[in-house]
Amino acid sequence: MRAVHILRAPVGGLFRHVCDLARAQAERGIEVGIICAPPGDNAASAETLETIEHVCALGVYRIPMGRLPGPSDIRSAMAIRERCARLGATILHGHGAKGGAYARLVARGIGAKAVYTPHGGSLHYGRNSPVGLIFLTLERLLLKRTDRLIFVCAFERDAFIAKVGRPPVPASIVHNGIGPADLEPVRPAGEAADIVFVGELRMLKGVDVLLRALAGLKRETGATATIVGAGPDEARFRELAHTLKLHERVRFAGALPAREAFGLGRLLVVPSRAESFPYIVLEAAGAGVPLIASRVGGIPEILTGEFSALMVPPDNAAALSDAIDATLSDPDGGRQIADRLAERVADRFSIQRMADDILAVYRGLVAPEQATKTAMLADVKPLK
Repeated sequence: MRAVHILRAPVGGLFRHVCDLARAQAERGIEVGIICAPPGDNAASAETLETIEHVCALGVYRIPMGRLPGPSDIRSAMAIRERCARLGATILHGHGAKGGAYARLVARGIGAKAVYTPHGGSLHYGRNSPVGLIFLTLERLLLKRTDRLIFVCAFERDAFIAKVGRPPVPASIVHNGIGPADLEPVRPAGEAADIVFVGELRMLKGVDVLLRALAGLKRETGATATIVGAGPDEARFRELAHTLKLHERVRFAGALPAREAFGLGRLLVVPSRAESFPYIVLEAAGAGVPLIASRVGGIPEILTGEFSALMVPPDNAAALSDAIDATLSDPDGGRQIADRLAERVADRFSIQRMADDILAVYRGLVAPEQATKTAMLADVKPLK
Protein backbone atom coordinates (compact mmCIF):
# COMPACT_ATOMS: atom_id res chain seq x y z
CA MET A 1 0.00 0.00 0.00
CA ARG A 2 1.41 3.38 -1.05
CA ALA A 3 -0.39 6.42 0.33
CA VAL A 4 0.37 10.01 -0.64
CA HIS A 5 -1.11 12.79 1.49
CA ILE A 6 -1.81 16.03 -0.38
CA LEU A 7 -2.44 19.34 1.37
CA ARG A 8 -1.78 22.97 0.60
CA ALA A 9 -0.40 24.93 3.55
CA PRO A 10 1.89 23.01 5.96
CA VAL A 11 0.54 24.85 9.02
CA GLY A 12 -2.05 24.42 11.75
CA GLY A 13 -4.10 21.46 12.88
CA LEU A 14 -4.48 20.00 9.40
CA PHE A 15 -0.69 19.80 9.04
CA ARG A 16 -0.35 18.24 12.46
CA HIS A 17 -3.01 15.66 11.51
CA VAL A 18 -1.12 14.69 8.35
CA CYS A 19 2.22 14.42 10.15
CA ASP A 20 0.80 12.30 12.97
CA LEU A 21 -0.99 10.10 10.45
CA ALA A 22 2.10 9.69 8.27
CA ARG A 23 4.21 8.57 11.24
CA ALA A 24 1.58 6.10 12.44
CA GLN A 25 1.04 4.70 8.94
CA ALA A 26 4.78 4.23 8.43
CA GLU A 27 4.86 2.26 11.69
CA ARG A 28 2.13 0.04 10.23
CA GLY A 29 4.19 -0.78 7.14
CA ILE A 30 2.58 1.64 4.70
CA GLU A 31 4.83 3.50 2.28
CA VAL A 32 3.88 7.13 2.82
CA GLY A 33 4.54 10.36 0.95
CA ILE A 34 3.50 13.99 1.46
CA ILE A 35 2.93 16.70 -1.15
CA CYS A 36 2.33 20.26 0.02
CA ALA A 37 3.07 23.86 -0.86
CA PRO A 38 6.47 25.28 0.15
CA PRO A 39 6.39 26.60 3.74
CA GLY A 40 7.85 29.97 2.74
CA ASP A 41 9.47 31.79 5.65
CA ASN A 42 7.75 29.60 8.27
CA ALA A 43 10.83 28.11 9.92
CA ALA A 44 8.83 25.80 12.21
CA SER A 45 6.96 24.25 9.27
CA ALA A 46 10.16 23.84 7.28
CA GLU A 47 11.79 22.05 10.22
CA THR A 48 8.79 19.76 10.66
CA LEU A 49 8.84 18.83 6.98
CA GLU A 50 12.51 17.94 7.21
CA THR A 51 11.82 15.80 10.27
CA ILE A 52 8.82 13.97 8.83
CA GLU A 53 10.76 13.23 5.65
CA HIS A 54 12.75 10.61 7.59
CA VAL A 55 9.65 8.43 8.06
CA CYS A 56 8.15 8.97 4.59
CA ALA A 57 9.45 6.18 2.34
CA LEU A 58 7.94 7.93 -0.71
CA GLY A 59 9.41 11.30 0.24
CA VAL A 60 8.15 14.82 0.94
CA TYR A 61 7.62 17.15 -2.03
CA ARG A 62 6.94 20.88 -2.13
CA ILE A 63 4.84 22.01 -5.10
CA PRO A 64 3.45 25.56 -5.36
CA MET A 65 -0.32 25.71 -4.76
CA GLY A 66 -2.46 28.86 -4.74
CA ARG A 67 -4.99 29.38 -1.98
CA LEU A 68 -7.87 30.30 -4.30
CA PRO A 69 -8.85 28.53 -7.55
CA GLY A 70 -7.03 29.87 -10.61
CA PRO A 71 -5.10 29.03 -13.80
CA SER A 72 -2.02 28.03 -11.78
CA ASP A 73 -3.97 25.02 -10.49
CA ILE A 74 -3.57 23.33 -13.88
CA ARG A 75 0.20 23.44 -13.60
CA SER A 76 0.11 22.29 -9.97
CA ALA A 77 -2.25 19.40 -10.75
CA MET A 78 -0.03 18.22 -13.60
CA ALA A 79 3.05 18.29 -11.36
CA ILE A 80 1.21 16.35 -8.65
CA ARG A 81 -0.08 13.82 -11.18
CA GLU A 82 3.40 13.17 -12.54
CA ARG A 83 4.87 12.82 -9.07
CA CYS A 84 2.18 10.44 -7.80
CA ALA A 85 2.35 8.32 -10.96
CA ARG A 86 6.11 7.85 -10.60
CA LEU A 87 5.69 6.99 -6.94
CA GLY A 88 3.15 4.30 -7.85
CA ALA A 89 0.64 5.62 -5.32
CA THR A 90 -2.36 3.41 -4.63
CA ILE A 91 -4.09 5.92 -2.31
CA LEU A 92 -4.20 9.69 -2.77
CA HIS A 93 -5.52 11.20 0.46
CA GLY A 94 -6.43 14.86 -0.02
CA HIS A 95 -6.72 17.13 3.03
CA GLY A 96 -8.54 20.46 3.01
CA ALA A 97 -10.28 21.99 0.00
CA LYS A 98 -7.17 22.38 -2.20
CA GLY A 99 -5.53 19.08 -1.25
CA GLY A 100 -8.84 17.31 -1.73
CA ALA A 101 -9.33 18.84 -5.16
CA TYR A 102 -5.87 17.83 -6.41
CA ALA A 103 -6.16 14.28 -5.04
CA ARG A 104 -9.50 13.69 -6.73
CA LEU A 105 -8.53 15.29 -10.03
CA VAL A 106 -5.39 13.17 -10.26
CA ALA A 107 -6.23 9.78 -8.74
CA ARG A 108 -8.33 8.20 -11.46
CA GLY A 109 -5.83 8.97 -14.21
CA ILE A 110 -3.05 7.03 -12.45
CA GLY A 111 -5.19 4.13 -11.22
CA ALA A 112 -5.24 5.23 -7.57
CA LYS A 113 -8.12 5.63 -5.13
CA ALA A 114 -9.11 9.11 -3.94
CA VAL A 115 -9.82 9.73 -0.25
CA TYR A 116 -10.89 13.18 0.92
CA THR A 117 -10.93 14.76 4.38
CA PRO A 118 -12.30 18.35 4.32
CA HIS A 119 -10.93 19.55 7.71
CA GLY A 120 -13.46 22.38 7.65
CA GLY A 121 -11.95 24.11 4.60
CA SER A 122 -14.62 25.07 2.11
CA LEU A 123 -17.31 24.10 4.64
CA HIS A 124 -16.63 27.34 6.55
CA TYR A 125 -18.18 29.20 3.59
CA GLY A 126 -21.78 29.66 2.48
CA ARG A 127 -23.22 29.94 -1.00
CA ASN A 128 -24.11 33.59 -0.32
CA SER A 129 -20.50 34.68 -0.95
CA PRO A 130 -18.73 34.49 -4.34
CA VAL A 131 -15.82 32.48 -2.94
CA GLY A 132 -18.17 30.17 -1.06
CA LEU A 133 -20.27 29.58 -4.17
CA ILE A 134 -17.16 28.61 -6.14
CA PHE A 135 -15.78 26.31 -3.45
CA LEU A 136 -19.06 24.51 -2.72
CA THR A 137 -19.89 24.09 -6.41
CA LEU A 138 -16.46 22.54 -6.99
CA GLU A 139 -17.02 20.24 -4.02
CA ARG A 140 -20.24 18.98 -5.58
CA LEU A 141 -18.62 18.43 -8.98
CA LEU A 142 -15.71 16.53 -7.42
CA LEU A 143 -17.97 14.06 -5.62
CA LYS A 144 -18.05 11.87 -8.74
CA ARG A 145 -14.26 11.53 -8.48
CA THR A 146 -14.29 10.62 -4.77
CA ASP A 147 -13.87 7.02 -3.65
CA ARG A 148 -14.20 7.60 0.08
CA LEU A 149 -14.85 10.47 2.47
CA ILE A 150 -13.38 10.69 5.96
CA PHE A 151 -14.69 13.40 8.28
CA VAL A 152 -12.90 14.41 11.47
CA CYS A 153 -16.19 14.87 13.33
CA ALA A 154 -19.96 14.46 12.97
CA PHE A 155 -20.36 18.23 12.70
CA GLU A 156 -18.19 18.27 9.58
CA ARG A 157 -20.18 15.43 8.03
CA ASP A 158 -23.47 17.20 8.71
CA ALA A 159 -22.13 20.49 7.29
CA PHE A 160 -20.98 18.67 4.16
CA ILE A 161 -24.41 17.14 3.62
CA ALA A 162 -26.15 20.49 4.17
CA LYS A 163 -23.84 22.56 1.94
CA VAL A 164 -22.62 20.10 -0.69
CA GLY A 165 -25.06 17.21 -0.70
CA ARG A 166 -25.35 13.65 0.55
CA PRO A 167 -22.23 11.74 -0.53
CA PRO A 168 -22.79 9.00 -3.13
CA VAL A 169 -19.84 7.07 -1.66
CA PRO A 170 -19.18 5.60 1.81
CA ALA A 171 -18.21 8.13 4.48
CA SER A 172 -16.56 7.59 7.86
CA ILE A 173 -16.06 9.73 10.96
CA VAL A 174 -12.55 9.44 12.40
CA HIS A 175 -11.79 11.88 15.18
CA ASN A 176 -8.36 13.49 15.45
CA GLY A 177 -6.10 11.91 18.03
CA ILE A 178 -3.20 12.91 20.27
CA GLY A 179 -0.19 10.95 21.49
CA PRO A 180 1.49 10.13 24.82
CA ALA A 181 3.58 13.33 24.81
CA ASP A 182 0.37 15.38 24.66
CA LEU A 183 -0.90 13.71 27.84
CA GLU A 184 1.92 14.99 30.03
CA PRO A 185 0.37 17.54 32.44
CA VAL A 186 1.13 21.24 31.92
CA ARG A 187 0.92 23.55 34.91
CA PRO A 188 1.02 27.37 34.87
CA ALA A 189 4.39 29.10 34.99
CA GLY A 190 5.21 31.27 37.99
CA GLU A 191 4.17 34.53 36.32
CA ALA A 192 1.34 33.11 34.23
CA ALA A 193 -1.54 35.37 33.23
CA ASP A 194 -5.08 34.56 34.29
CA ILE A 195 -6.10 33.76 30.70
CA VAL A 196 -4.25 32.48 27.66
CA PHE A 197 -5.37 32.29 24.03
CA VAL A 198 -3.48 30.09 21.55
CA GLY A 199 -4.24 30.21 17.83
CA GLU A 200 -4.19 32.14 14.59
CA LEU A 201 -4.93 35.83 15.00
CA ARG A 202 -7.89 36.26 12.69
CA MET A 203 -11.53 37.18 13.25
CA LEU A 204 -12.75 33.62 12.84
CA LYS A 205 -10.90 32.69 16.04
CA GLY A 206 -12.80 35.26 18.12
CA VAL A 207 -9.90 37.09 19.78
CA ASP A 208 -12.03 40.25 19.69
CA VAL A 209 -14.76 38.42 21.62
CA LEU A 210 -12.22 37.43 24.26
CA LEU A 211 -10.99 41.02 24.60
CA ARG A 212 -14.54 42.32 25.06
CA ALA A 213 -15.24 39.58 27.60
CA LEU A 214 -12.08 40.53 29.48
CA ALA A 215 -13.22 44.17 29.58
CA GLY A 216 -16.58 43.07 31.00
CA LEU A 217 -15.33 40.89 33.85
CA LYS A 218 -16.97 41.51 37.22
CA ARG A 219 -13.82 40.67 39.17
CA GLU A 220 -12.54 43.55 41.26
CA THR A 221 -8.91 42.90 40.36
CA GLY A 222 -8.12 43.27 36.69
CA ALA A 223 -7.60 39.85 35.10
CA THR A 224 -4.66 39.53 32.71
CA ALA A 225 -4.36 37.70 29.40
CA THR A 226 -1.60 36.47 27.11
CA ILE A 227 -2.45 36.18 23.41
CA VAL A 228 -0.25 33.60 21.67
CA GLY A 229 -0.18 33.42 17.89
CA ALA A 230 0.20 35.42 14.70
CA GLY A 231 -2.14 36.22 11.85
CA PRO A 232 -3.69 38.78 9.52
CA ASP A 233 -5.85 40.52 12.16
CA GLU A 234 -3.19 41.01 14.84
CA ALA A 235 -3.11 44.79 14.33
CA ARG A 236 -6.89 45.00 14.72
CA PHE A 237 -6.75 43.08 17.98
CA ARG A 238 -3.94 45.24 19.35
CA GLU A 239 -5.92 48.36 18.49
CA LEU A 240 -9.04 46.94 20.15
CA ALA A 241 -7.07 46.17 23.32
CA HIS A 242 -6.02 49.85 23.45
CA THR A 243 -9.56 51.05 22.74
CA LEU A 244 -10.89 48.91 25.61
CA LYS A 245 -8.06 50.17 27.86
CA LEU A 246 -6.69 46.66 28.22
CA HIS A 247 -3.19 47.33 26.86
CA GLU A 248 -1.63 47.02 30.33
CA ARG A 249 -3.43 43.76 31.05
CA VAL A 250 -3.04 42.00 27.67
CA ARG A 251 0.27 40.79 26.26
CA PHE A 252 0.77 39.63 22.67
CA ALA A 253 3.46 36.94 22.83
CA GLY A 254 3.76 35.93 19.15
CA ALA A 255 3.62 32.36 17.87
CA LEU A 256 4.77 29.57 20.21
CA PRO A 257 4.35 25.77 20.39
CA ALA A 258 1.03 24.92 22.04
CA ARG A 259 2.42 23.16 25.10
CA GLU A 260 4.81 26.04 25.79
CA ALA A 261 1.95 28.49 25.40
CA PHE A 262 -0.35 26.59 27.79
CA GLY A 263 1.92 27.41 30.71
CA LEU A 264 1.53 31.15 30.11
CA GLY A 265 -2.00 31.20 31.55
CA ARG A 266 -4.16 29.59 34.22
CA LEU A 267 -7.19 29.25 31.96
CA LEU A 268 -7.22 28.59 28.22
CA VAL A 269 -10.02 30.33 26.32
CA VAL A 270 -11.01 29.15 22.82
CA PRO A 271 -13.53 31.82 21.68
CA SER A 272 -13.81 30.70 18.04
CA ARG A 273 -16.71 31.65 15.82
CA ALA A 274 -16.22 28.45 13.78
CA GLU A 275 -14.12 25.30 14.07
CA SER A 276 -13.99 21.79 12.70
CA PHE A 277 -12.40 19.49 15.32
CA PRO A 278 -9.68 21.67 16.85
CA TYR A 279 -6.44 20.15 18.07
CA ILE A 280 -5.98 23.02 20.52
CA VAL A 281 -8.93 21.75 22.59
CA LEU A 282 -7.71 18.15 22.45
CA GLU A 283 -4.16 19.14 23.38
CA ALA A 284 -5.22 21.37 26.26
CA ALA A 285 -7.66 18.78 27.58
CA GLY A 286 -5.04 16.04 27.35
CA ALA A 287 -2.55 18.20 29.25
CA GLY A 288 -5.04 18.90 32.05
CA VAL A 289 -5.29 22.62 31.26
CA PRO A 290 -8.54 24.26 32.52
CA LEU A 291 -10.44 25.62 29.53
CA ILE A 292 -13.52 27.38 28.23
CA ALA A 293 -14.52 27.03 24.58
CA SER A 294 -17.21 28.16 22.19
CA ARG A 295 -19.94 25.67 21.40
CA VAL A 296 -19.03 25.38 17.71
CA GLY A 297 -18.00 22.71 15.22
CA GLY A 298 -16.89 19.41 16.69
CA ILE A 299 -16.01 20.83 20.12
CA PRO A 300 -19.23 19.41 21.67
CA GLU A 301 -18.01 15.96 20.55
CA ILE A 302 -15.03 16.42 22.88
CA LEU A 303 -16.78 18.22 25.74
CA THR A 304 -19.69 15.86 26.30
CA GLY A 305 -21.61 15.06 29.49
CA GLU A 306 -20.42 16.97 32.55
CA PHE A 307 -17.86 18.80 30.40
CA SER A 308 -20.53 20.55 28.32
CA ALA A 309 -20.59 23.22 31.05
CA LEU A 310 -17.18 24.32 29.75
CA MET A 311 -18.78 25.68 26.56
CA VAL A 312 -20.39 29.06 25.85
CA PRO A 313 -22.33 30.39 22.83
CA PRO A 314 -20.05 31.76 20.09
CA ASP A 315 -19.70 35.50 19.50
CA ASN A 316 -21.19 36.25 22.94
CA ALA A 317 -18.80 38.33 25.05
CA ALA A 318 -21.20 38.57 28.02
CA ALA A 319 -21.60 34.79 28.31
CA LEU A 320 -17.86 34.30 27.96
CA SER A 321 -17.21 36.94 30.62
CA ASP A 322 -19.54 35.17 33.06
CA ALA A 323 -17.86 31.81 32.40
CA ILE A 324 -14.39 33.27 32.93
CA ASP A 325 -15.53 34.92 36.17
CA ALA A 326 -16.93 31.65 37.49
CA THR A 327 -13.84 29.63 36.60
CA LEU A 328 -11.29 32.11 37.97
CA SER A 329 -13.31 32.35 41.18
CA ASP A 330 -13.04 28.58 41.74
CA PRO A 331 -9.57 27.48 40.59
CA ASP A 332 -9.64 24.22 42.56
CA GLY A 333 -12.93 23.18 40.98
CA GLY A 334 -11.62 24.07 37.54
CA ARG A 335 -8.50 21.98 38.11
CA GLN A 336 -10.52 18.94 39.20
CA ILE A 337 -12.72 19.14 36.09
CA ALA A 338 -9.62 19.50 33.90
CA ASP A 339 -8.05 16.38 35.43
CA ARG A 340 -11.19 14.32 34.77
CA LEU A 341 -11.36 15.61 31.21
CA ALA A 342 -7.72 14.61 30.65
CA GLU A 343 -8.58 11.01 31.56
CA ARG A 344 -11.48 10.95 29.11
CA VAL A 345 -9.44 12.39 26.25
CA ALA A 346 -6.62 9.90 26.83
CA ASP A 347 -9.13 7.06 26.60
CA ARG A 348 -11.09 8.20 23.55
CA PHE A 349 -8.87 10.33 21.28
CA SER A 350 -5.57 8.64 20.48
CA ILE A 351 -3.36 8.77 17.40
CA GLN A 352 -3.31 4.96 17.37
CA ARG A 353 -7.09 4.72 17.14
CA MET A 354 -7.17 7.42 14.45
CA ALA A 355 -4.53 5.64 12.37
CA ASP A 356 -6.17 2.22 12.72
CA ASP A 357 -9.57 3.55 11.64
CA ILE A 358 -8.13 5.31 8.59
CA LEU A 359 -6.10 2.24 7.66
CA ALA A 360 -9.31 0.22 7.71
CA VAL A 361 -10.76 2.66 5.15
CA TYR A 362 -7.71 2.27 2.92
CA ARG A 363 -7.82 -1.51 3.08
CA GLY A 364 -11.46 -1.53 2.11
CA LEU A 365 -10.56 0.40 -1.03
CA VAL A 366 -7.46 -1.44 -2.25
CA ALA A 367 -7.74 -5.00 -0.90
CA PRO A 368 -9.86 -6.42 -3.76
CA GLU A 369 -7.31 -5.37 -6.38
CA GLN A 370 -4.11 -5.35 -4.34
CA ALA A 371 -2.53 -8.34 -6.03
CA THR A 372 -2.98 -6.89 -9.54
CA LYS A 373 -1.85 -3.42 -8.50
CA THR A 374 1.27 -4.75 -6.78
CA ALA A 375 2.31 -6.56 -9.97
CA MET A 376 1.76 -3.40 -12.04
CA LEU A 377 3.96 -1.35 -9.72
CA ALA A 378 6.78 -3.88 -9.36
CA ASP A 379 9.15 -1.91 -11.58
CA VAL A 380 8.24 1.59 -10.37
CA LYS A 381 11.06 3.32 -8.52
CA PRO A 382 10.38 6.18 -6.06
CA LEU A 383 11.69 9.56 -7.15
CA LYS A 384 14.67 10.96 -5.33
